[in-house]
Amino acid sequence: QVQVVESGGGLVQAGGSLRLSCAASGSIFRIKYMAWYRQVPVKQRELVAFIARDGSTNYADSVKGRFTISMDNAKTTVYLQMNSLKPEDTDVYYCKTNNGWDYWGQGTQVTVSS
Repeated sequence: QVQVVESGGGLVQAGGSLRLSCAASGSIFRIKYMAWYRQVPVKQRELVAFIARDGSTNYADSVKGRFTISMDNAKTTVYLQMNSLKPEDTDVYYCKTNNGWDYWGQGTQVTVSS
């Protein structure tokens, strides 16, 4: 079994910052990549940021220059530093871990007030 647990969501004013964390545990063997997605009801889940085991990253155009993804040395925890938040960043943020199989967390709510 693999557990993926997100934390760090909350309510923040526009222009503020939040840091999300995602910890993977359990029967993990050699995580290949971890990523953050976001989704609101009736919308498709979209990729926000991605980080591979080798440290390479990729970001959605809408967050480039504002969000930074990073991974710990153990390669089991990923962080998403979100700066200059906008109301349109309001969403449920989900963490995905992949070691050949995808494992998703339950999501953490981020709300940005104008």
